[in-house]
Amino acid sequence: MPMQPAVLEQLKVSAGETFRITDHDPRWLPPHLRDLPREEVKAGAADLLAESKAALAEAQELLYADDRYSLLLVFQAMDAAGKDGTIKHVMSGVNPQGVQVSSFKVPSALELDHNFLWRYTVALPERGRIGIFNRSYYEEVLVVKVHPNILASQKLPPGARGRQFWNDRYQDINAFERHLARNGTVILKFFLNVSQEEQRDRFLERLDNPDKHWKFSPNDLAERAYWDDYQAAFEEAINATSTRWAPWYVIPADRKWAMRAAVADIVSTTITGMDLRYPEVPAEVEARFGEIKAQLEAEKGEDAGPSKDTPKKSGKKNKRKSKG
Repeated sequence: MPMQPAVLEQLKVSAGETFRITDHDPRWLPPHLRDLPREEVKAGAADLLAESKAALAEAQELLYADDRYSLLLVFQAMDAAGKDGTIKHVMSGVNPQGVQVSSFKVPSALELDHNFLWRYTVALPERGRIGIFNRSYYEEVLVVKVHPNILASQKLPPGARGRQFWNDRYQDINAFERHLARNGTVILKFFLNVSQEEQRDRFLERLDNPDKHWKFSPNDLAERAYWDDYQAAFEEAINATSTRWAPWYVIPADRKWAMRAAVADIVSTTITGMDLRYPEVPAEVEARFGEIKAQLEAEKGEDAGPSKDTPKKSGKKNKRKSKG
């Protein structure tokens, strides 16, 4: 069964709420599941994931047919938190033609010649589709804030790069998201909250398994050294940008199965709660449906007749030779 709305609200950072990462347990479970055996809870999460995926697949068709809204899912997290796996598991049941996933790496020369939101704007989902940002414009107030030397490559006008600079970026992001929301893009933002200990164990697992070596980069360890700086950057960014029109959800990520079930439930609950409906057929078109149906039925009747491959009988009778 889907989680109760009150449970999902515990994962949501409401507008104006003071958010502290330390108040959110990376191994959090809903209260009614905490005392159950682990395997029973895990099986329940698998059932919830399956139900949510089925609901999402059905709702996606309606989203496409309605053609007034789009859905943007933003995923942000520390390395090894499980972004790729969560996207894969949650979206595995939907029609791939209705989903687009964008992963943003180091900006190109062309992208650096535009404002910091430009490359994300051109990747936004069109009406009727689901767009997924695997990392996003929030990197501009996370990794760029932790490594301010990156700003030197962004060709910005001269000016101070202190607190007001970052506040201006938060305001730009809020205005950008509000513009999208006003124009039919529903935005859900997920911070996958993994603990430092769990990240370490996942890195060790990748190093111990040759099939997962490709997932590990020495840079992952270098970035881990900035853990506290990243936690502070996430905290400030979420406090500044969790709004009524684009809320943040802090998803406990130490248990992958629980994380995936929670994200799937939030996405399916959101999309099924949208004002979606199939387009109405114009009365003059619908009035012709009876005539069109009759024509198609007539064709069906013709198809049931003799096959074209059946030899035709000759109109002449065969003469039999009389026996003498």
